[in-house]
Amino acid sequence: MAYVDGFVLPVPRDRIEDYRAIAGQAGKVWLEHGALEYVECVADDVQPGKLTSFPQAVQLKPDEVVVFAWIRYASREDRDRIDAAVMEDPRIAGMDPATLPFDGQRMFWGGFRPIVEY
Repeated sequence: MAYVDGFVLPVPRDRIEDYRAIAGQAGKVWLEHGALEYVECVADDVQPGKLTSFPQAVQLKPDEVVVFAWIRYASREDRDRIDAAVMEDPRIAGMDPATLPFDGQRMFWGGFRPIVEY
């Protein structure tokens, strides 16, 4: 069964195109190293909740939008191997965190084992 890495982060609205460019490059790198799918989505219908929500989870500021994304792999073992290769790839390893168009301290992510899959 597949394995999925999911992540959520805030991106300033005026940096969405910058983020799209980086995400497009990153997606190609992940796919070249063997990921099955790479998807990045910008929030279109996301509201703050009473207790928790995507905006609350990333401490969303008024000038930001939430990005929700996932990478699908054939297995967790493939994920571990692919992620290690991606992190060594100069196109990713060479990125300066200080110049990225998002606040990485408010990003969260995790690995998930699907329990229903069609």
